[in-house]
Amino acid sequence: MNKSTNKEPGDKESRSLNFIEHIIEEDIRNNKNEQRVHTRFPPEPNGYLHIGHAKSICLNFGLAEKYNGLCNLRFDDTNPLTESVEFVDSIKEDVRWLGFNWEERLYFASDYFEKFYEFAVFLIKKGKAYVCDLNTEQIAADRGTPTRPGNESPYRNRTPEENVDLFRRMREGEFKNGERVLRAKIDMASPNMHMRDPVMYRIIHAEHHRTGNKWCIYPTYDFAHGQSDSIEKITHSICTLEFEVHRPLYEWFIRELEIFPSRQIEFARLELNYTIMSKRKLMQLVDEGYVNGWDDPRMPTISGLRRRGYTPEAIRSFAERVGIAKRENVIDVALLEHTIREDLNKKATRLMAVTDPLKLVITNYPEGGSEELEAPLNPEDPDAGTRKFSFSRELYIERDDFMEEPPKKFFRLAPGREVRLKYAYIIKCVDVVKDSTGKITKIHCVYDPETRSGTPGSTRKVKSTIHWVSAPHAKPARFRLFDRLFRKEDPDDVEEGKDFKSSINPGSLRVVEGYITPGTDPLNPLDKFQFERLGYFCVDPVSTCDKPVFNRTVTLRDAWAKIKNR
Repeated sequence: MNKSTNKEPGDKESRSLNFIEHIIEEDIRNNKNEQRVHTRFPPEPNGYLHIGHAKSICLNFGLAEKYNGLCNLRFDDTNPLTESVEFVDSIKEDVRWLGFNWEERLYFASDYFEKFYEFAVFLIKKGKAYVCDLNTEQIAADRGTPTRPGNESPYRNRTPEENVDLFRRMREGEFKNGERVLRAKIDMASPNMHMRDPVMYRIIHAEHHRTGNKWCIYPTYDFAHGQSDSIEKITHSICTLEFEVHRPLYEWFIRELEIFPSRQIEFARLELNYTIMSKRKLMQLVDEGYVNGWDDPRMPTISGLRRRGYTPEAIRSFAERVGIAKRENVIDVALLEHTIREDLNKKATRLMAVTDPLKLVITNYPEGGSEELEAPLNPEDPDAGTRKFSFSRELYIERDDFMEEPPKKFFRLAPGREVRLKYAYIIKCVDVVKDSTGKITKIHCVYDPETRSGTPGSTRKVKSTIHWVSAPHAKPARFRLFDRLFRKEDPDDVEEGKDFKSSINPGSLRVVEGYITPGTDPLNPLDKFQFERLGYFCVDPVSTCDKPVFNRTVTLRDAWAKIKNR
């Protein structure tokens, strides 16, 4: 038996509940459904899940966990034209990766096709459904407008016997695609357009990923969804807000079929700026080659975020911070980026890497000499220990950490200027070497041997510290520097004649070659690091390159905030 977590609706703990939890707690107090809480996550397997689905996963499985209930994973696979085993497998992987377990409760709407057919025949015999010969365009034209009643189908008054026969023949494959449909017989004057004799079944001669060619008629989402909930005895059917207008139809089918009354509750779906959340549009990006598959790290898909280096803990934390609301609102994607920074700051191993190398030679350091330095693996975790790495005469630094003619507020390395090398010594630039084109190829410096970090001389102050990698010890690496896929807060806000793809950021991916400090072998897929001063990175899990490839998860700071405030 479930127990309410709060004593009274007005106490402090109760006020912190979201509106869905208030509904559940009220149901528990009233002993509704014998205090059972049973939810479900019901994706259609017609694409990969995205961050918006992650919010729904966390909500449905989280509520079941909070109230000692159950949560099913159910695939609403009622359209063989768009669904596949690939999508089913990817969805199961994503739910598991987020940390949720449906145990033995894995279901498919296709499990219930025979039962749906019986339900439909029951409604036909009851005079609540009929076979209609109008095509899709005619049905749409006859539906009317929100202020004008629709026209009744000329086939609306067929007898139950005739409808049962026609529906059987539809099932047996006697008719072509679109030649006939089964419609509910409700009210063509209803102010709710979804109640104007909606389609329940359509003819689709196509192979289904689970049932093969057994069926050529398939239930619509509106007919299958509520009945699946009822069959599984779902107590709280939680949907996003666009299904609010579908709720009267959901309840009509349950009432007319006289089946278990699951309750539909709607909440605002997740909307992020700089992000597209439509599966149809995401599929366009994949199919038209704007991204490299559903798991491209620029995509908002769960698989893309995972490959980029996001953690399940960060995504669950983000879903909790966003909360559950009744009204639509757009969340700043910076909150998602802040959440992963916060999580990785506690977990990621610190390393130094150089993504745009410039050779630096310390002329007064012994040739062929080297020494071992030490640094914390993660200063946020006292128990993480330390790492050792080599220092030598020749180093690589970031090219943009040096300027021959620096502006006034540039405090990094320049001719005659001193900086500290992270965890090492203070150096001073004494010479610049260029090639025949004038490009800087090397800089010469001298170091102060009394300023090694951790020694008394290290207390001498300079204005800047830069990172570096020892050239003789450096390990070649490739870096994929990802940025936001879209330049505009609302990618759909485009000029007339253009679509969302015109908002794509041409700089959303930059691939560069550089070096990392060794000492973390072996590198495993999705190992996460903070490359000091550069950002958080992870080892790409699918690369076939002959060197390690690192995906940038997120920068150390929100660079876009500066752009927005200019």
